[in-house]
Amino acid sequence: MNASPSPALPALPRRLLAFTRHLLVFGWIQTRACVFAAALFLGMAAAEALPDGLPVSRYDLLLLYGVAITALGYAMRWETGREVAVVAVCHLLGFAFEVVKVQVGSWTYPEDALTKVAGVPLYGGFMYAAVGSYVCRSWRLFDLELSGYRPRATAVLAALVYLNFLSHHWLPDARWVLAGLLLLATGGTRVAYTVGTIRLRMPLALAFVLIGFFLWVAENLATYLGAWSYPHQLDAWSPVPVTKWASWALLISVTVVIAHGARELRRGGDRS
Repeated sequence: MNASPSPALPALPRRLLAFTRHLLVFGWIQTRACVFAAALFLGMAAAEALPDGLPVSRYDLLLLYGVAITALGYAMRWETGREVAVVAVCHLLGFAFEVVKVQVGSWTYPEDALTKVAGVPLYGGFMYAAVGSYVCRSWRLFDLELSGYRPRATAVLAALVYLNFLSHHWLPDARWVLAGLLLLATGGTRVAYTVGTIRLRMPLALAFVLIGFFLWVAENLATYLGAWSYPHQLDAWSPVPVTKWASWALLISVTVVIAHGARELRRGGDRS
């Protein structure tokens, strides 16, 4: 007698199984996209564990380490030459941001280093470089595509967001006005991305908020490891205020504009 075929899974367990599978694939792609940031945080943790009295300062070692993992990523083809250029631009913008913030006392780098400029070690821009790397790798690994994107309006607002974070110490703070304008500019923009075999979409503004949250979590980890310190963390570590989540959600627009511009330049070169 032939054995009867096993019954198919009911609809709900089958959907849960498919959801779990795609969630695992999504998590794996995210892990691959975060390889630069993960390596950077591992370096920070290792530097924090180093004994005192070394002939080379911790900040100088982190600069050498950051340059090394950037070169390794390019050599291993984790990142293309154009993506490394985006990472470098993000590093420079981040370093300029750090210089202004340190000068006005928003946070400090309390340790000495040979590679400190205006109170900021040169490695200080690597947090922003890691964000640039994440956006570039996510774009490629998730096969991101923007629809309804307004490049000029979004770029202008992203530039104003960056400048406002520098100038609000002397001029009126317009971040919430800019946030509203950015919501309007990206209101019809959707991000399409691939997870496994399915194509999904989400509003670009929602992507900003989600990335901003994870950057706020990363900032808590970085300050805990002593990468830098806010004034309220000088005596003992305490969490970064949740308002920084909103700041990161706005600032990520700068990185997305840069990455999108670099991809468009590449496409233009391919067509010529």
